[in-house]
Amino acid sequence: MPSGPAHAQAVPQPRLSTIELSAGMHNIVAEVARTPQQQQIGMMMRTKMEQHEGMLFVFDDVAPRCFWMRNTLLPLSIAFVADDGTIVNIAEMQPQSDDSHCALRPVRYALEMNKGWFAKRGIKPGTKLRGSPFSAAR
Repeated sequence: MPSGPAHAQAVPQPRLSTIELSAGMHNIVAEVARTPQQQQIGMMMRTKMEQHEGMLFVFDDVAPRCFWMRNTLLPLSIAFVADDGTIVNIAEMQPQSDDSHCALRPVRYALEMNKGWFAKRGIKPGTKLRGSPFSAAR
């Protein structure tokens, strides 16, 4: 979840609308967190996520982004993504931790997947994600 004011979250937010993304030959069904409230809650209190699923955080502007895992029960990997879909960097995040994980440069997007998802598929910084958010000119 993005760093910011902490709010107690007892139940997960309802499933958000999804979009299809791909990383090479790997397909992803990503819930889209667009609003500040959706982004604040993120994956908090969820107990499972299918291997091909994730959460894409879509912000209005390109800016420094940091995420942490308070009240998040699943270990996650996060890819910070440039406007053209290029992965800037990837971080491994531990559940229920306040450790901050930041993009190496300002970005508009962040994609959370189950921990190790990117590494298991050989997806590294420089890999381009494909999907509707990345094909639109900004």
